Amino acid sequence: MNAKLQMVDLVGQYQKIKSEVDEAVLDVMAKASFIGGDRVKSFKANLEKYLGARHVIPCANGTDALQIAFMALGLQPGDEVIVPAFTYVATAEVIALLHLKPVLVDVNIDDFNIDIRKVKEAIGPRTKAIVPVHLFGQCAEMEAIMKIAREHNLYVVEDNAQAIGADYIYADGRRVKGGTISDIGCTSFFPSKNLGCYGDGGALFTQDDDLSKKITMIANHGQSVQYYHDVVGVNSRLDSIQAAILDIKLKHLDAYAAARIQAANYYDAAFAHHPHLITPCRNKHSTHVFHQYTLRVTNGQRDALKEFLTLHQIPCAIYYPLPLYQQKAFAPFCDAVNFLPVTDQLCKEVISLPMHTELTPGSQDIIIEKVLSFFK
Repeated sequence: MNAKLQMVDLVGQYQKIKSEVDEAVLDVMAKASFIGGDRVKSFKANLEKYLGARHVIPCANGTDALQIAFMALGLQPGDEVIVPAFTYVATAEVIALLHLKPVLVDVNIDDFNIDIRKVKEAIGPRTKAIVPVHLFGQCAEMEAIMKIAREHNLYVVEDNAQAIGADYIYADGRRVKGGTISDIGCTSFFPSKNLGCYGDGGALFTQDDDLSKKITMIANHGQSVQYYHDVVGVNSRLDSIQAAILDIKLKHLDAYAAARIQAANYYDAAFAHHPHLITPCRNKHSTHVFHQYTLRVTNGQRDALKEFLTLHQIPCAIYYPLPLYQQKAFAPFCDAVNFLPVTDQLCKEVISLPMHTELTPGSQDIIIEKVLSFFK
């Protein structure tokens, strides 16, 4: 029975929407409209409506979305971009790729998102942008970040790859979707994401008409009219099959989030008050859509727990085992970074358990029993 446990059950999710997905894919095949076309336009329009975004620009993947965002903002080599050190490599990778300088800062111990105090300390004369990452399904403190950005005339790019569908809640009670607050929001439709396709895909969001035109042009070889190239761009397209699948799954996104929240609450109840486990926090400024369910193991036994669970065929993962500022690839950018205590601590403590829309209490009971038995 344990062998059937998975970190993400994409097959089970597909089976519930199989007829819709199969029909949509076959329709694309029959019409041979593989790039662009009605399916991409439909998904774009429906995602704009769902997010409350004036513009959604689909692209090939989430990493491309980040790269295109910085290209559209017109940042120049040597410009500095503030990024959390506790995140997936893509966030900082595209900054370095464009010959910008990623300035890696520490995160909050409770929600794992970028520390506002550290953002303020990192701003210098060459700072041009801030990239909050809405990690594991919960939004960073966007109201405070946007205030800092306005005060210092900085751009903000939201990395929303792990939190699509999450609501950001302003101090006055207003709610907006994560990814729509900043100059540009970026997301990934990698299959394991909360809104995932069956291949690669991504998108950018913006409320700014001019930025939308630039982004659209850059993603299409720098052209707005075929064969007339106004800027140097890239080739980054969401294909029609993936768009058709995403359009179907978008209708279920809130239900998917509800299933994840229910599973997270079940885990929480089981691990509550455990002396060596800290469950994920829920911030008042954001809903949590639980792309990951991530515990902190506080007795120094995280790695041993992972080995134990793996031995007993319980899926688990460590996101992330090594801080960005300690990665060889980023050594040239991190000569002044000696120690980021929270990031270092999290890299030694975090462990993520299975989290997906098909997770049942019965499966969770098996996972929970093994986690708790490790500490006996």
